[in-house]
Amino acid sequence: MPIKRAEKTPMPMREAQLRAHDFLEVNGGYTAAHAAFEAERCLRCQDAVCVDGCPVNVPIPEFIHAVAMGDMAGAARILRSANPLPAICGRVCPQESQCESECSLARRFNPVAIGHLERFVADWERTQPPTAKAQITRKERIAVIGAGPSGLVCAGALARLGYPVTIYEALHAAGGVLRYGIPEFRLPKEVLDWEIGLLKSMGVEIVCNVIIGKTLTLDELFGKMGYAAVFIGTGAGLPQFLGIPGENLNGVMSANEFLTRVNLMGGYKFPEADTPVRVGRRVAVIGAGNTAMDAVRTSLRMGAEEAMIVYRRSDKEMSARVEEYHHAKEEGVKFHWLTNPLEVVGNADGWATGLRCQKMQLGEPDASGRARPVPIPDSEFVIPVENVVLAIGTTPNPLLTRTTAGLLTNAKGCLVADEKTGLTSKTLVFAGGDAVTGAATVILAAGAGKRAAQAIHEALAARG
Repeated sequence: MPIKRAEKTPMPMREAQLRAHDFLEVNGGYTAAHAAFEAERCLRCQDAVCVDGCPVNVPIPEFIHAVAMGDMAGAARILRSANPLPAICGRVCPQESQCESECSLARRFNPVAIGHLERFVADWERTQPPTAKAQITRKERIAVIGAGPSGLVCAGALARLGYPVTIYEALHAAGGVLRYGIPEFRLPKEVLDWEIGLLKSMGVEIVCNVIIGKTLTLDELFGKMGYAAVFIGTGAGLPQFLGIPGENLNGVMSANEFLTRVNLMGGYKFPEADTPVRVGRRVAVIGAGNTAMDAVRTSLRMGAEEAMIVYRRSDKEMSARVEEYHHAKEEGVKFHWLTNPLEVVGNADGWATGLRCQKMQLGEPDASGRARPVPIPDSEFVIPVENVVLAIGTTPNPLLTRTTAGLLTNAKGCLVADEKTGLTSKTLVFAGGDAVTGAATVILAAGAGKRAAQAIHEALAARG
């Protein structure tokens, strides 16, 4: 059936039962014909409200018009002028709730597939000889703590402004949550490595295996290291737990640990890699956000015969992207909605064997605005499982704040920073991303890094 003008051009994807057992990328990307057709759907509005829906304010109509005209080099140049990570954001950003939700077409039809077009342009750019090069014109050196999305974007924006920038990363490879949290089938590491390589060619230095707060202190970056300003983009990598009985049993882990062992440490390639990851026949993932979807789909690819989501609310309250939810259903993931975990059941050898749960019903909205789950009496039951993965949220690691006097945090352990500039309670120390907001999206972290880079530039310029 031909695609109507009112409909979004579908994203080609691999067949569900094939992709559910390997780590190859699910979405195939637009062809040139797909991209040209979709770009022609853009109305090129005089008041481009879609730009306001983008946290990094990509000039969306301009780059889409360039695609429609066949000017791929121009489209790539426009995109990268606003966003140093388009190949990544085109894959993992929740465009449907940001730029695409503001699209004028969405009032009556499907919005323009802005994210798919962004990915197409960035993937075209990856086939071309790199053009980025260092243009350092400023003497002030800037330190960035954390090589996740906010840190990478901040460093890229500062490099464009002519600053020499050094990123200090605690892990042995750059990328932060982009590397350890997002699976290969959603974000191939070769795409991430290419984007990071462009930043390096712009003059950004990345130093791994350095924990600021332990290897070096924040104050030492200013003192003996001589940096003029610091940006903190350390993310929110400390997992939360439910506090229920049995969480210390073998086979129970946080989604952070599970995904890090698989993604960053190559557990999916064992025994070629040195990181074994034990995945049983049945895996229950608690939560219904993007991390939960990543964990449950990874479980299938790691050999689980049955992988399931357990969530105390309904699918209407889940925070995962609709696309990821649909992909999970197609791949055979099972969903236990309105189900609240009470206890992880184990055997005499200390291994998890089941998850005791209670059925719930939705009541009045709570403080978050979502319907409050209320227990149904006499509705307990046990789901047989060998693994339980908790994906119920993360908070910032307190190491840096505990070793830095005068760096204020709020009640949730997040850094206190100005919303527009990222300035913290310490002079010339800026922060952004999950370290400030708590766990959020890649593109929101990118936007914070971009705003902080401009604020750093203005602060240093004001000092002469």
